[in-house]
Amino acid sequence: MNNTTKIILGVFVSLILLTGSFAGGFVARHALAESGMFPGFSDNPTALPLPTDHPPIQEPAAPSQAAPTSPEDMEKLFVPFWEAWDIVHREYVDQPVDDVALMQGAIRGMMDALGDKQTFYMDPKVYESESSSLQGAYEGIGAFVDTEGKFLTITSPIAGSPAEAAGLRPGDQVIAIDGEDMSGHTAEEARQKVLGPEGTQVTLTVSREGESEPLNFVITRAKITIKSAEGKMLDNGIAYVDINSFGENTTRELNDTLDELLKQNPRGFIIDLRNNPGGYLSTVVDVASEFIPDGVVLYEQFGDGSRDTYRVNGNGRATGLPIVVLMNEGSASASEILAGALQDYGLATLIGTKSYGKGSVQQWIPLSNNQGAARVTIAKWLTPNERAIDHVGLDPDIYVQITEEDYAADLDPQLDAAMETILALINKTAIPTSQPTPVSTPVQ
Repeated sequence: MNNTTKIILGVFVSLILLTGSFAGGFVARHALAESGMFPGFSDNPTALPLPTDHPPIQEPAAPSQAAPTSPEDMEKLFVPFWEAWDIVHREYVDQPVDDVALMQGAIRGMMDALGDKQTFYMDPKVYESESSSLQGAYEGIGAFVDTEGKFLTITSPIAGSPAEAAGLRPGDQVIAIDGEDMSGHTAEEARQKVLGPEGTQVTLTVSREGESEPLNFVITRAKITIKSAEGKMLDNGIAYVDINSFGENTTRELNDTLDELLKQNPRGFIIDLRNNPGGYLSTVVDVASEFIPDGVVLYEQFGDGSRDTYRVNGNGRATGLPIVVLMNEGSASASEILAGALQDYGLATLIGTKSYGKGSVQQWIPLSNNQGAARVTIAKWLTPNERAIDHVGLDPDIYVQITEEDYAADLDPQLDAAMETILALINKTAIPTSQPTPVSTPVQ
């Protein structure tokens, strides 16, 4: 490699390192098919000490932990990188090597080295699919997924999607795709295999808790149009609002939904946030502002101790009425912000199971030349009462679980409990108590 090429690539890598400090655009998302989206736990590795009885061996001096501050320092820092680059181009058996793949791999390794599973490199294909899902449409089976474990895991099928029609459920682990064992693939690689053009078929083999044998599902992919907010009137004058995500269209769709529901003079609201993986920060502030008359929606806490405060917009149209929120282990990120704020202000009763516990903030920062994006954790979220969400989740006020028998019988005891509770709030009678919490609560 000539010196000019090295200099150009060096500048490119340096710009990647610096971009994360200055670019904008908030996105908080669990299991959106990156999700992929959907969210995970930080695991900051620590150095292992050398045995104390081992004599020192002409070890090179430890590199300085201080960030390089000059071009000379940067050049010195990247000497091993360019040595490795040259070795690959000179010695690797299969030539020529793919320089774009090497560049993307270097970025991926840099992001992985931070030890935060919510911080990672989104290659162009992943970035496009992640962005399109928050815009309200993409082609695939229609399910939010978690890509942080050994296998791709379904966090929630989208209502009306091929995934839902086929019978996929939250917690299903995809162990094979079209007969190919996924043990040797990352969960993100598996997710890419599930995506595909409308009208094509994919066979998923899943492992499901409680089932002794794997289950096979043949699913025809479709263009998935995600209605992020919709609603209807239930019996007894109760308005039901289902919010599936906090995407680009959610504020408008919620406004349209409230226009129709408020015409019918509802006596109270049931807000369904079950299996909602989150979305945009600005969107959840807009949504919360419809139900919270005044005050803080959330605090954004940064690593240096500083924080930003997000308050309601002050134009809420659905304030002053009893509210019940439905949530479960698939409720994450922005949905936890909304539920936590309503709970802190005593404006809502939370019903269901413990939420996922993703309270960190990510920026999706596009890289040059259409080479994807760097997704970087920049802050943590706190509720108005300064409760941490990340790794903790929210506990429901009334614990109600949906069992396998409920699924099979198409029953929804959580919605039933929500209706019973909100009627009790309206009539100012005793609120129903929780079902007994199982010994093994849902795993985050």
